[in-house]
Amino acid sequence: MNYRRFSALAVALAIVIFSVIGVSANSRVSGEDDTQPKRTQAIEPLNLAVLIQDDLVSQVGNELGVTKDFIRSLPPGSRVMVGYLTAGSLQVRQPFTSDLDKAASSLRIPLANVNSAPYNPYVEVLEALRKFDRESKNSNAILLVSDGLDVSRGFDPTVAGHTIDLERAINEANRRRVAVFSFYAPSVGLTSHNRLAASYGQSSLNRLAKDTGGKAFFQGATGFVTFDPYFRQLRETLNRQYAIVS
Repeated sequence: MNYRRFSALAVALAIVIFSVIGVSANSRVSGEDDTQPKRTQAIEPLNLAVLIQDDLVSQVGNELGVTKDFIRSLPPGSRVMVGYLTAGSLQVRQPFTSDLDKAASSLRIPLANVNSAPYNPYVEVLEALRKFDRESKNSNAILLVSDGLDVSRGFDPTVAGHTIDLERAINEANRRRVAVFSFYAPSVGLTSHNRLAASYGQSSLNRLAKDTGGKAFFQGATGFVTFDPYFRQLRETLNRQYAIVS
């Protein structure tokens, strides 16, 4: 892992998520007033691709607000792409743009039906990776919202985390210096009711994140309530990582 690159990315994402969630454990410990507005410092801009799997359960649509706030809170100079992992190929709703409000506004509710399921999420992650600008000086990241399940070559839990397309996505992400952070949510298919399938998908998401300098977040085997715990855990994880390497 390139820790210098991850450190810069950690600072950017940690401060952004701090402002989105509006909760600071440190301020509670020190006795600061949480009702006072928080200031964000000038931080390094970020190239971020937000990728959402189109056949996820309908509850994911309830999380658009916090996701839009996250995009709009990125530091000036950041560039955002919004895409959906859907049947056929990656649907890019918004190519990379520095207009953060425009990027946030391009988010839509996932279709939440089996007909919108991607061939597998990692083929379309590969498509997204190829859209990053090699010449940009910004740090690069993907926020992947997916169930992580790849059954394109059959449902074989023994290969969870080691499928061909997952390996290709990891290699391409590392070649392009893109860290992948993933939020797990079940799809309307297998992962919404099959614990083994959910575990298979989570193992793959965890491998993708770990091997690219990011982190995967999920709560339980099949349940999904809100992205708030994901954002809180991500902030805390990045803060710890930065403290270690700074």
